[in-house]
Amino acid sequence: MLGAIIGDIVGSRFEFSNTGQYDFELFTPASDFTDDTICTIAVADAIGKKKSYKDSLVEWCRCYPHPKGAYGTSFNRWIYNPVPYGSYGNGAAMRVSPVAWAFGDIAAVRQEAAKTALVSHDHPEGVKGAVTIAESIFLLRQGVKKECIQHLLESAYGKDYRKRMPKQGVFDETCQGCVPLSIHLFLQSTCFEDAVRRAVSYGGDTDTIGAIVGSLAEAHYPIPEWIQERALNYLPAEMLEVVKHPINNYTIS
Repeated sequence: MLGAIIGDIVGSRFEFSNTGQYDFELFTPASDFTDDTICTIAVADAIGKKKSYKDSLVEWCRCYPHPKGAYGTSFNRWIYNPVPYGSYGNGAAMRVSPVAWAFGDIAAVRQEAAKTALVSHDHPEGVKGAVTIAESIFLLRQGVKKECIQHLLESAYGKDYRKRMPKQGVFDETCQGCVPLSIHLFLQSTCFEDAVRRAVSYGGDTDTIGAIVGSLAEAHYPIPEWIQERALNYLPAEMLEVVKHPINNYTIS
């Protein structure tokens, strides 16, 4: 979860004005959490308090109605009329990371990941995106090698997945575009910071790509303490309570 939040905050200021630079400043006064963090917090809070994913998402999103970058148009309507709307947007994948830490076996992770998507993003591609990211995170935290994640990526999106990835700088809000791209970028990375920098400098939907890549990277690399501290300073107290609350296997120091 923390990796997703960090990636979101770092990518937030470049969402609508991409940087092609790798060596950008990670945190500035222009950085902030976006809907990606709000929805990730909502999923974690639902697990911790045993609430429905739908109710928790509605509660948190209504509490923060105007995040940096705004909600997508269709999802914003969903917040006030929470009926699944056939979405295959990347929102299904960016909010799912807490599931991969909270449940202890792969079957439960897959099942719960699908549940987080189905409340709004009930298109098969939306569900597949959420399940693929959650399964990848779960396997990474079990210590599997990157080659296993490559195999999972190819099983879900085909060995020719690169042909369908959005080009650098192209804004793509779909799971079928952003999920394979995010896994691909993670697989090229060498440490947590490198993963986030690769994600954000790639361009496009930088906060969400950052969030997804960050969630993967957290499960494979240690997060430098200074990065944790800087990111957490952007969060209000009620979010920090959720982030610092242990959810079965997961808690931050």
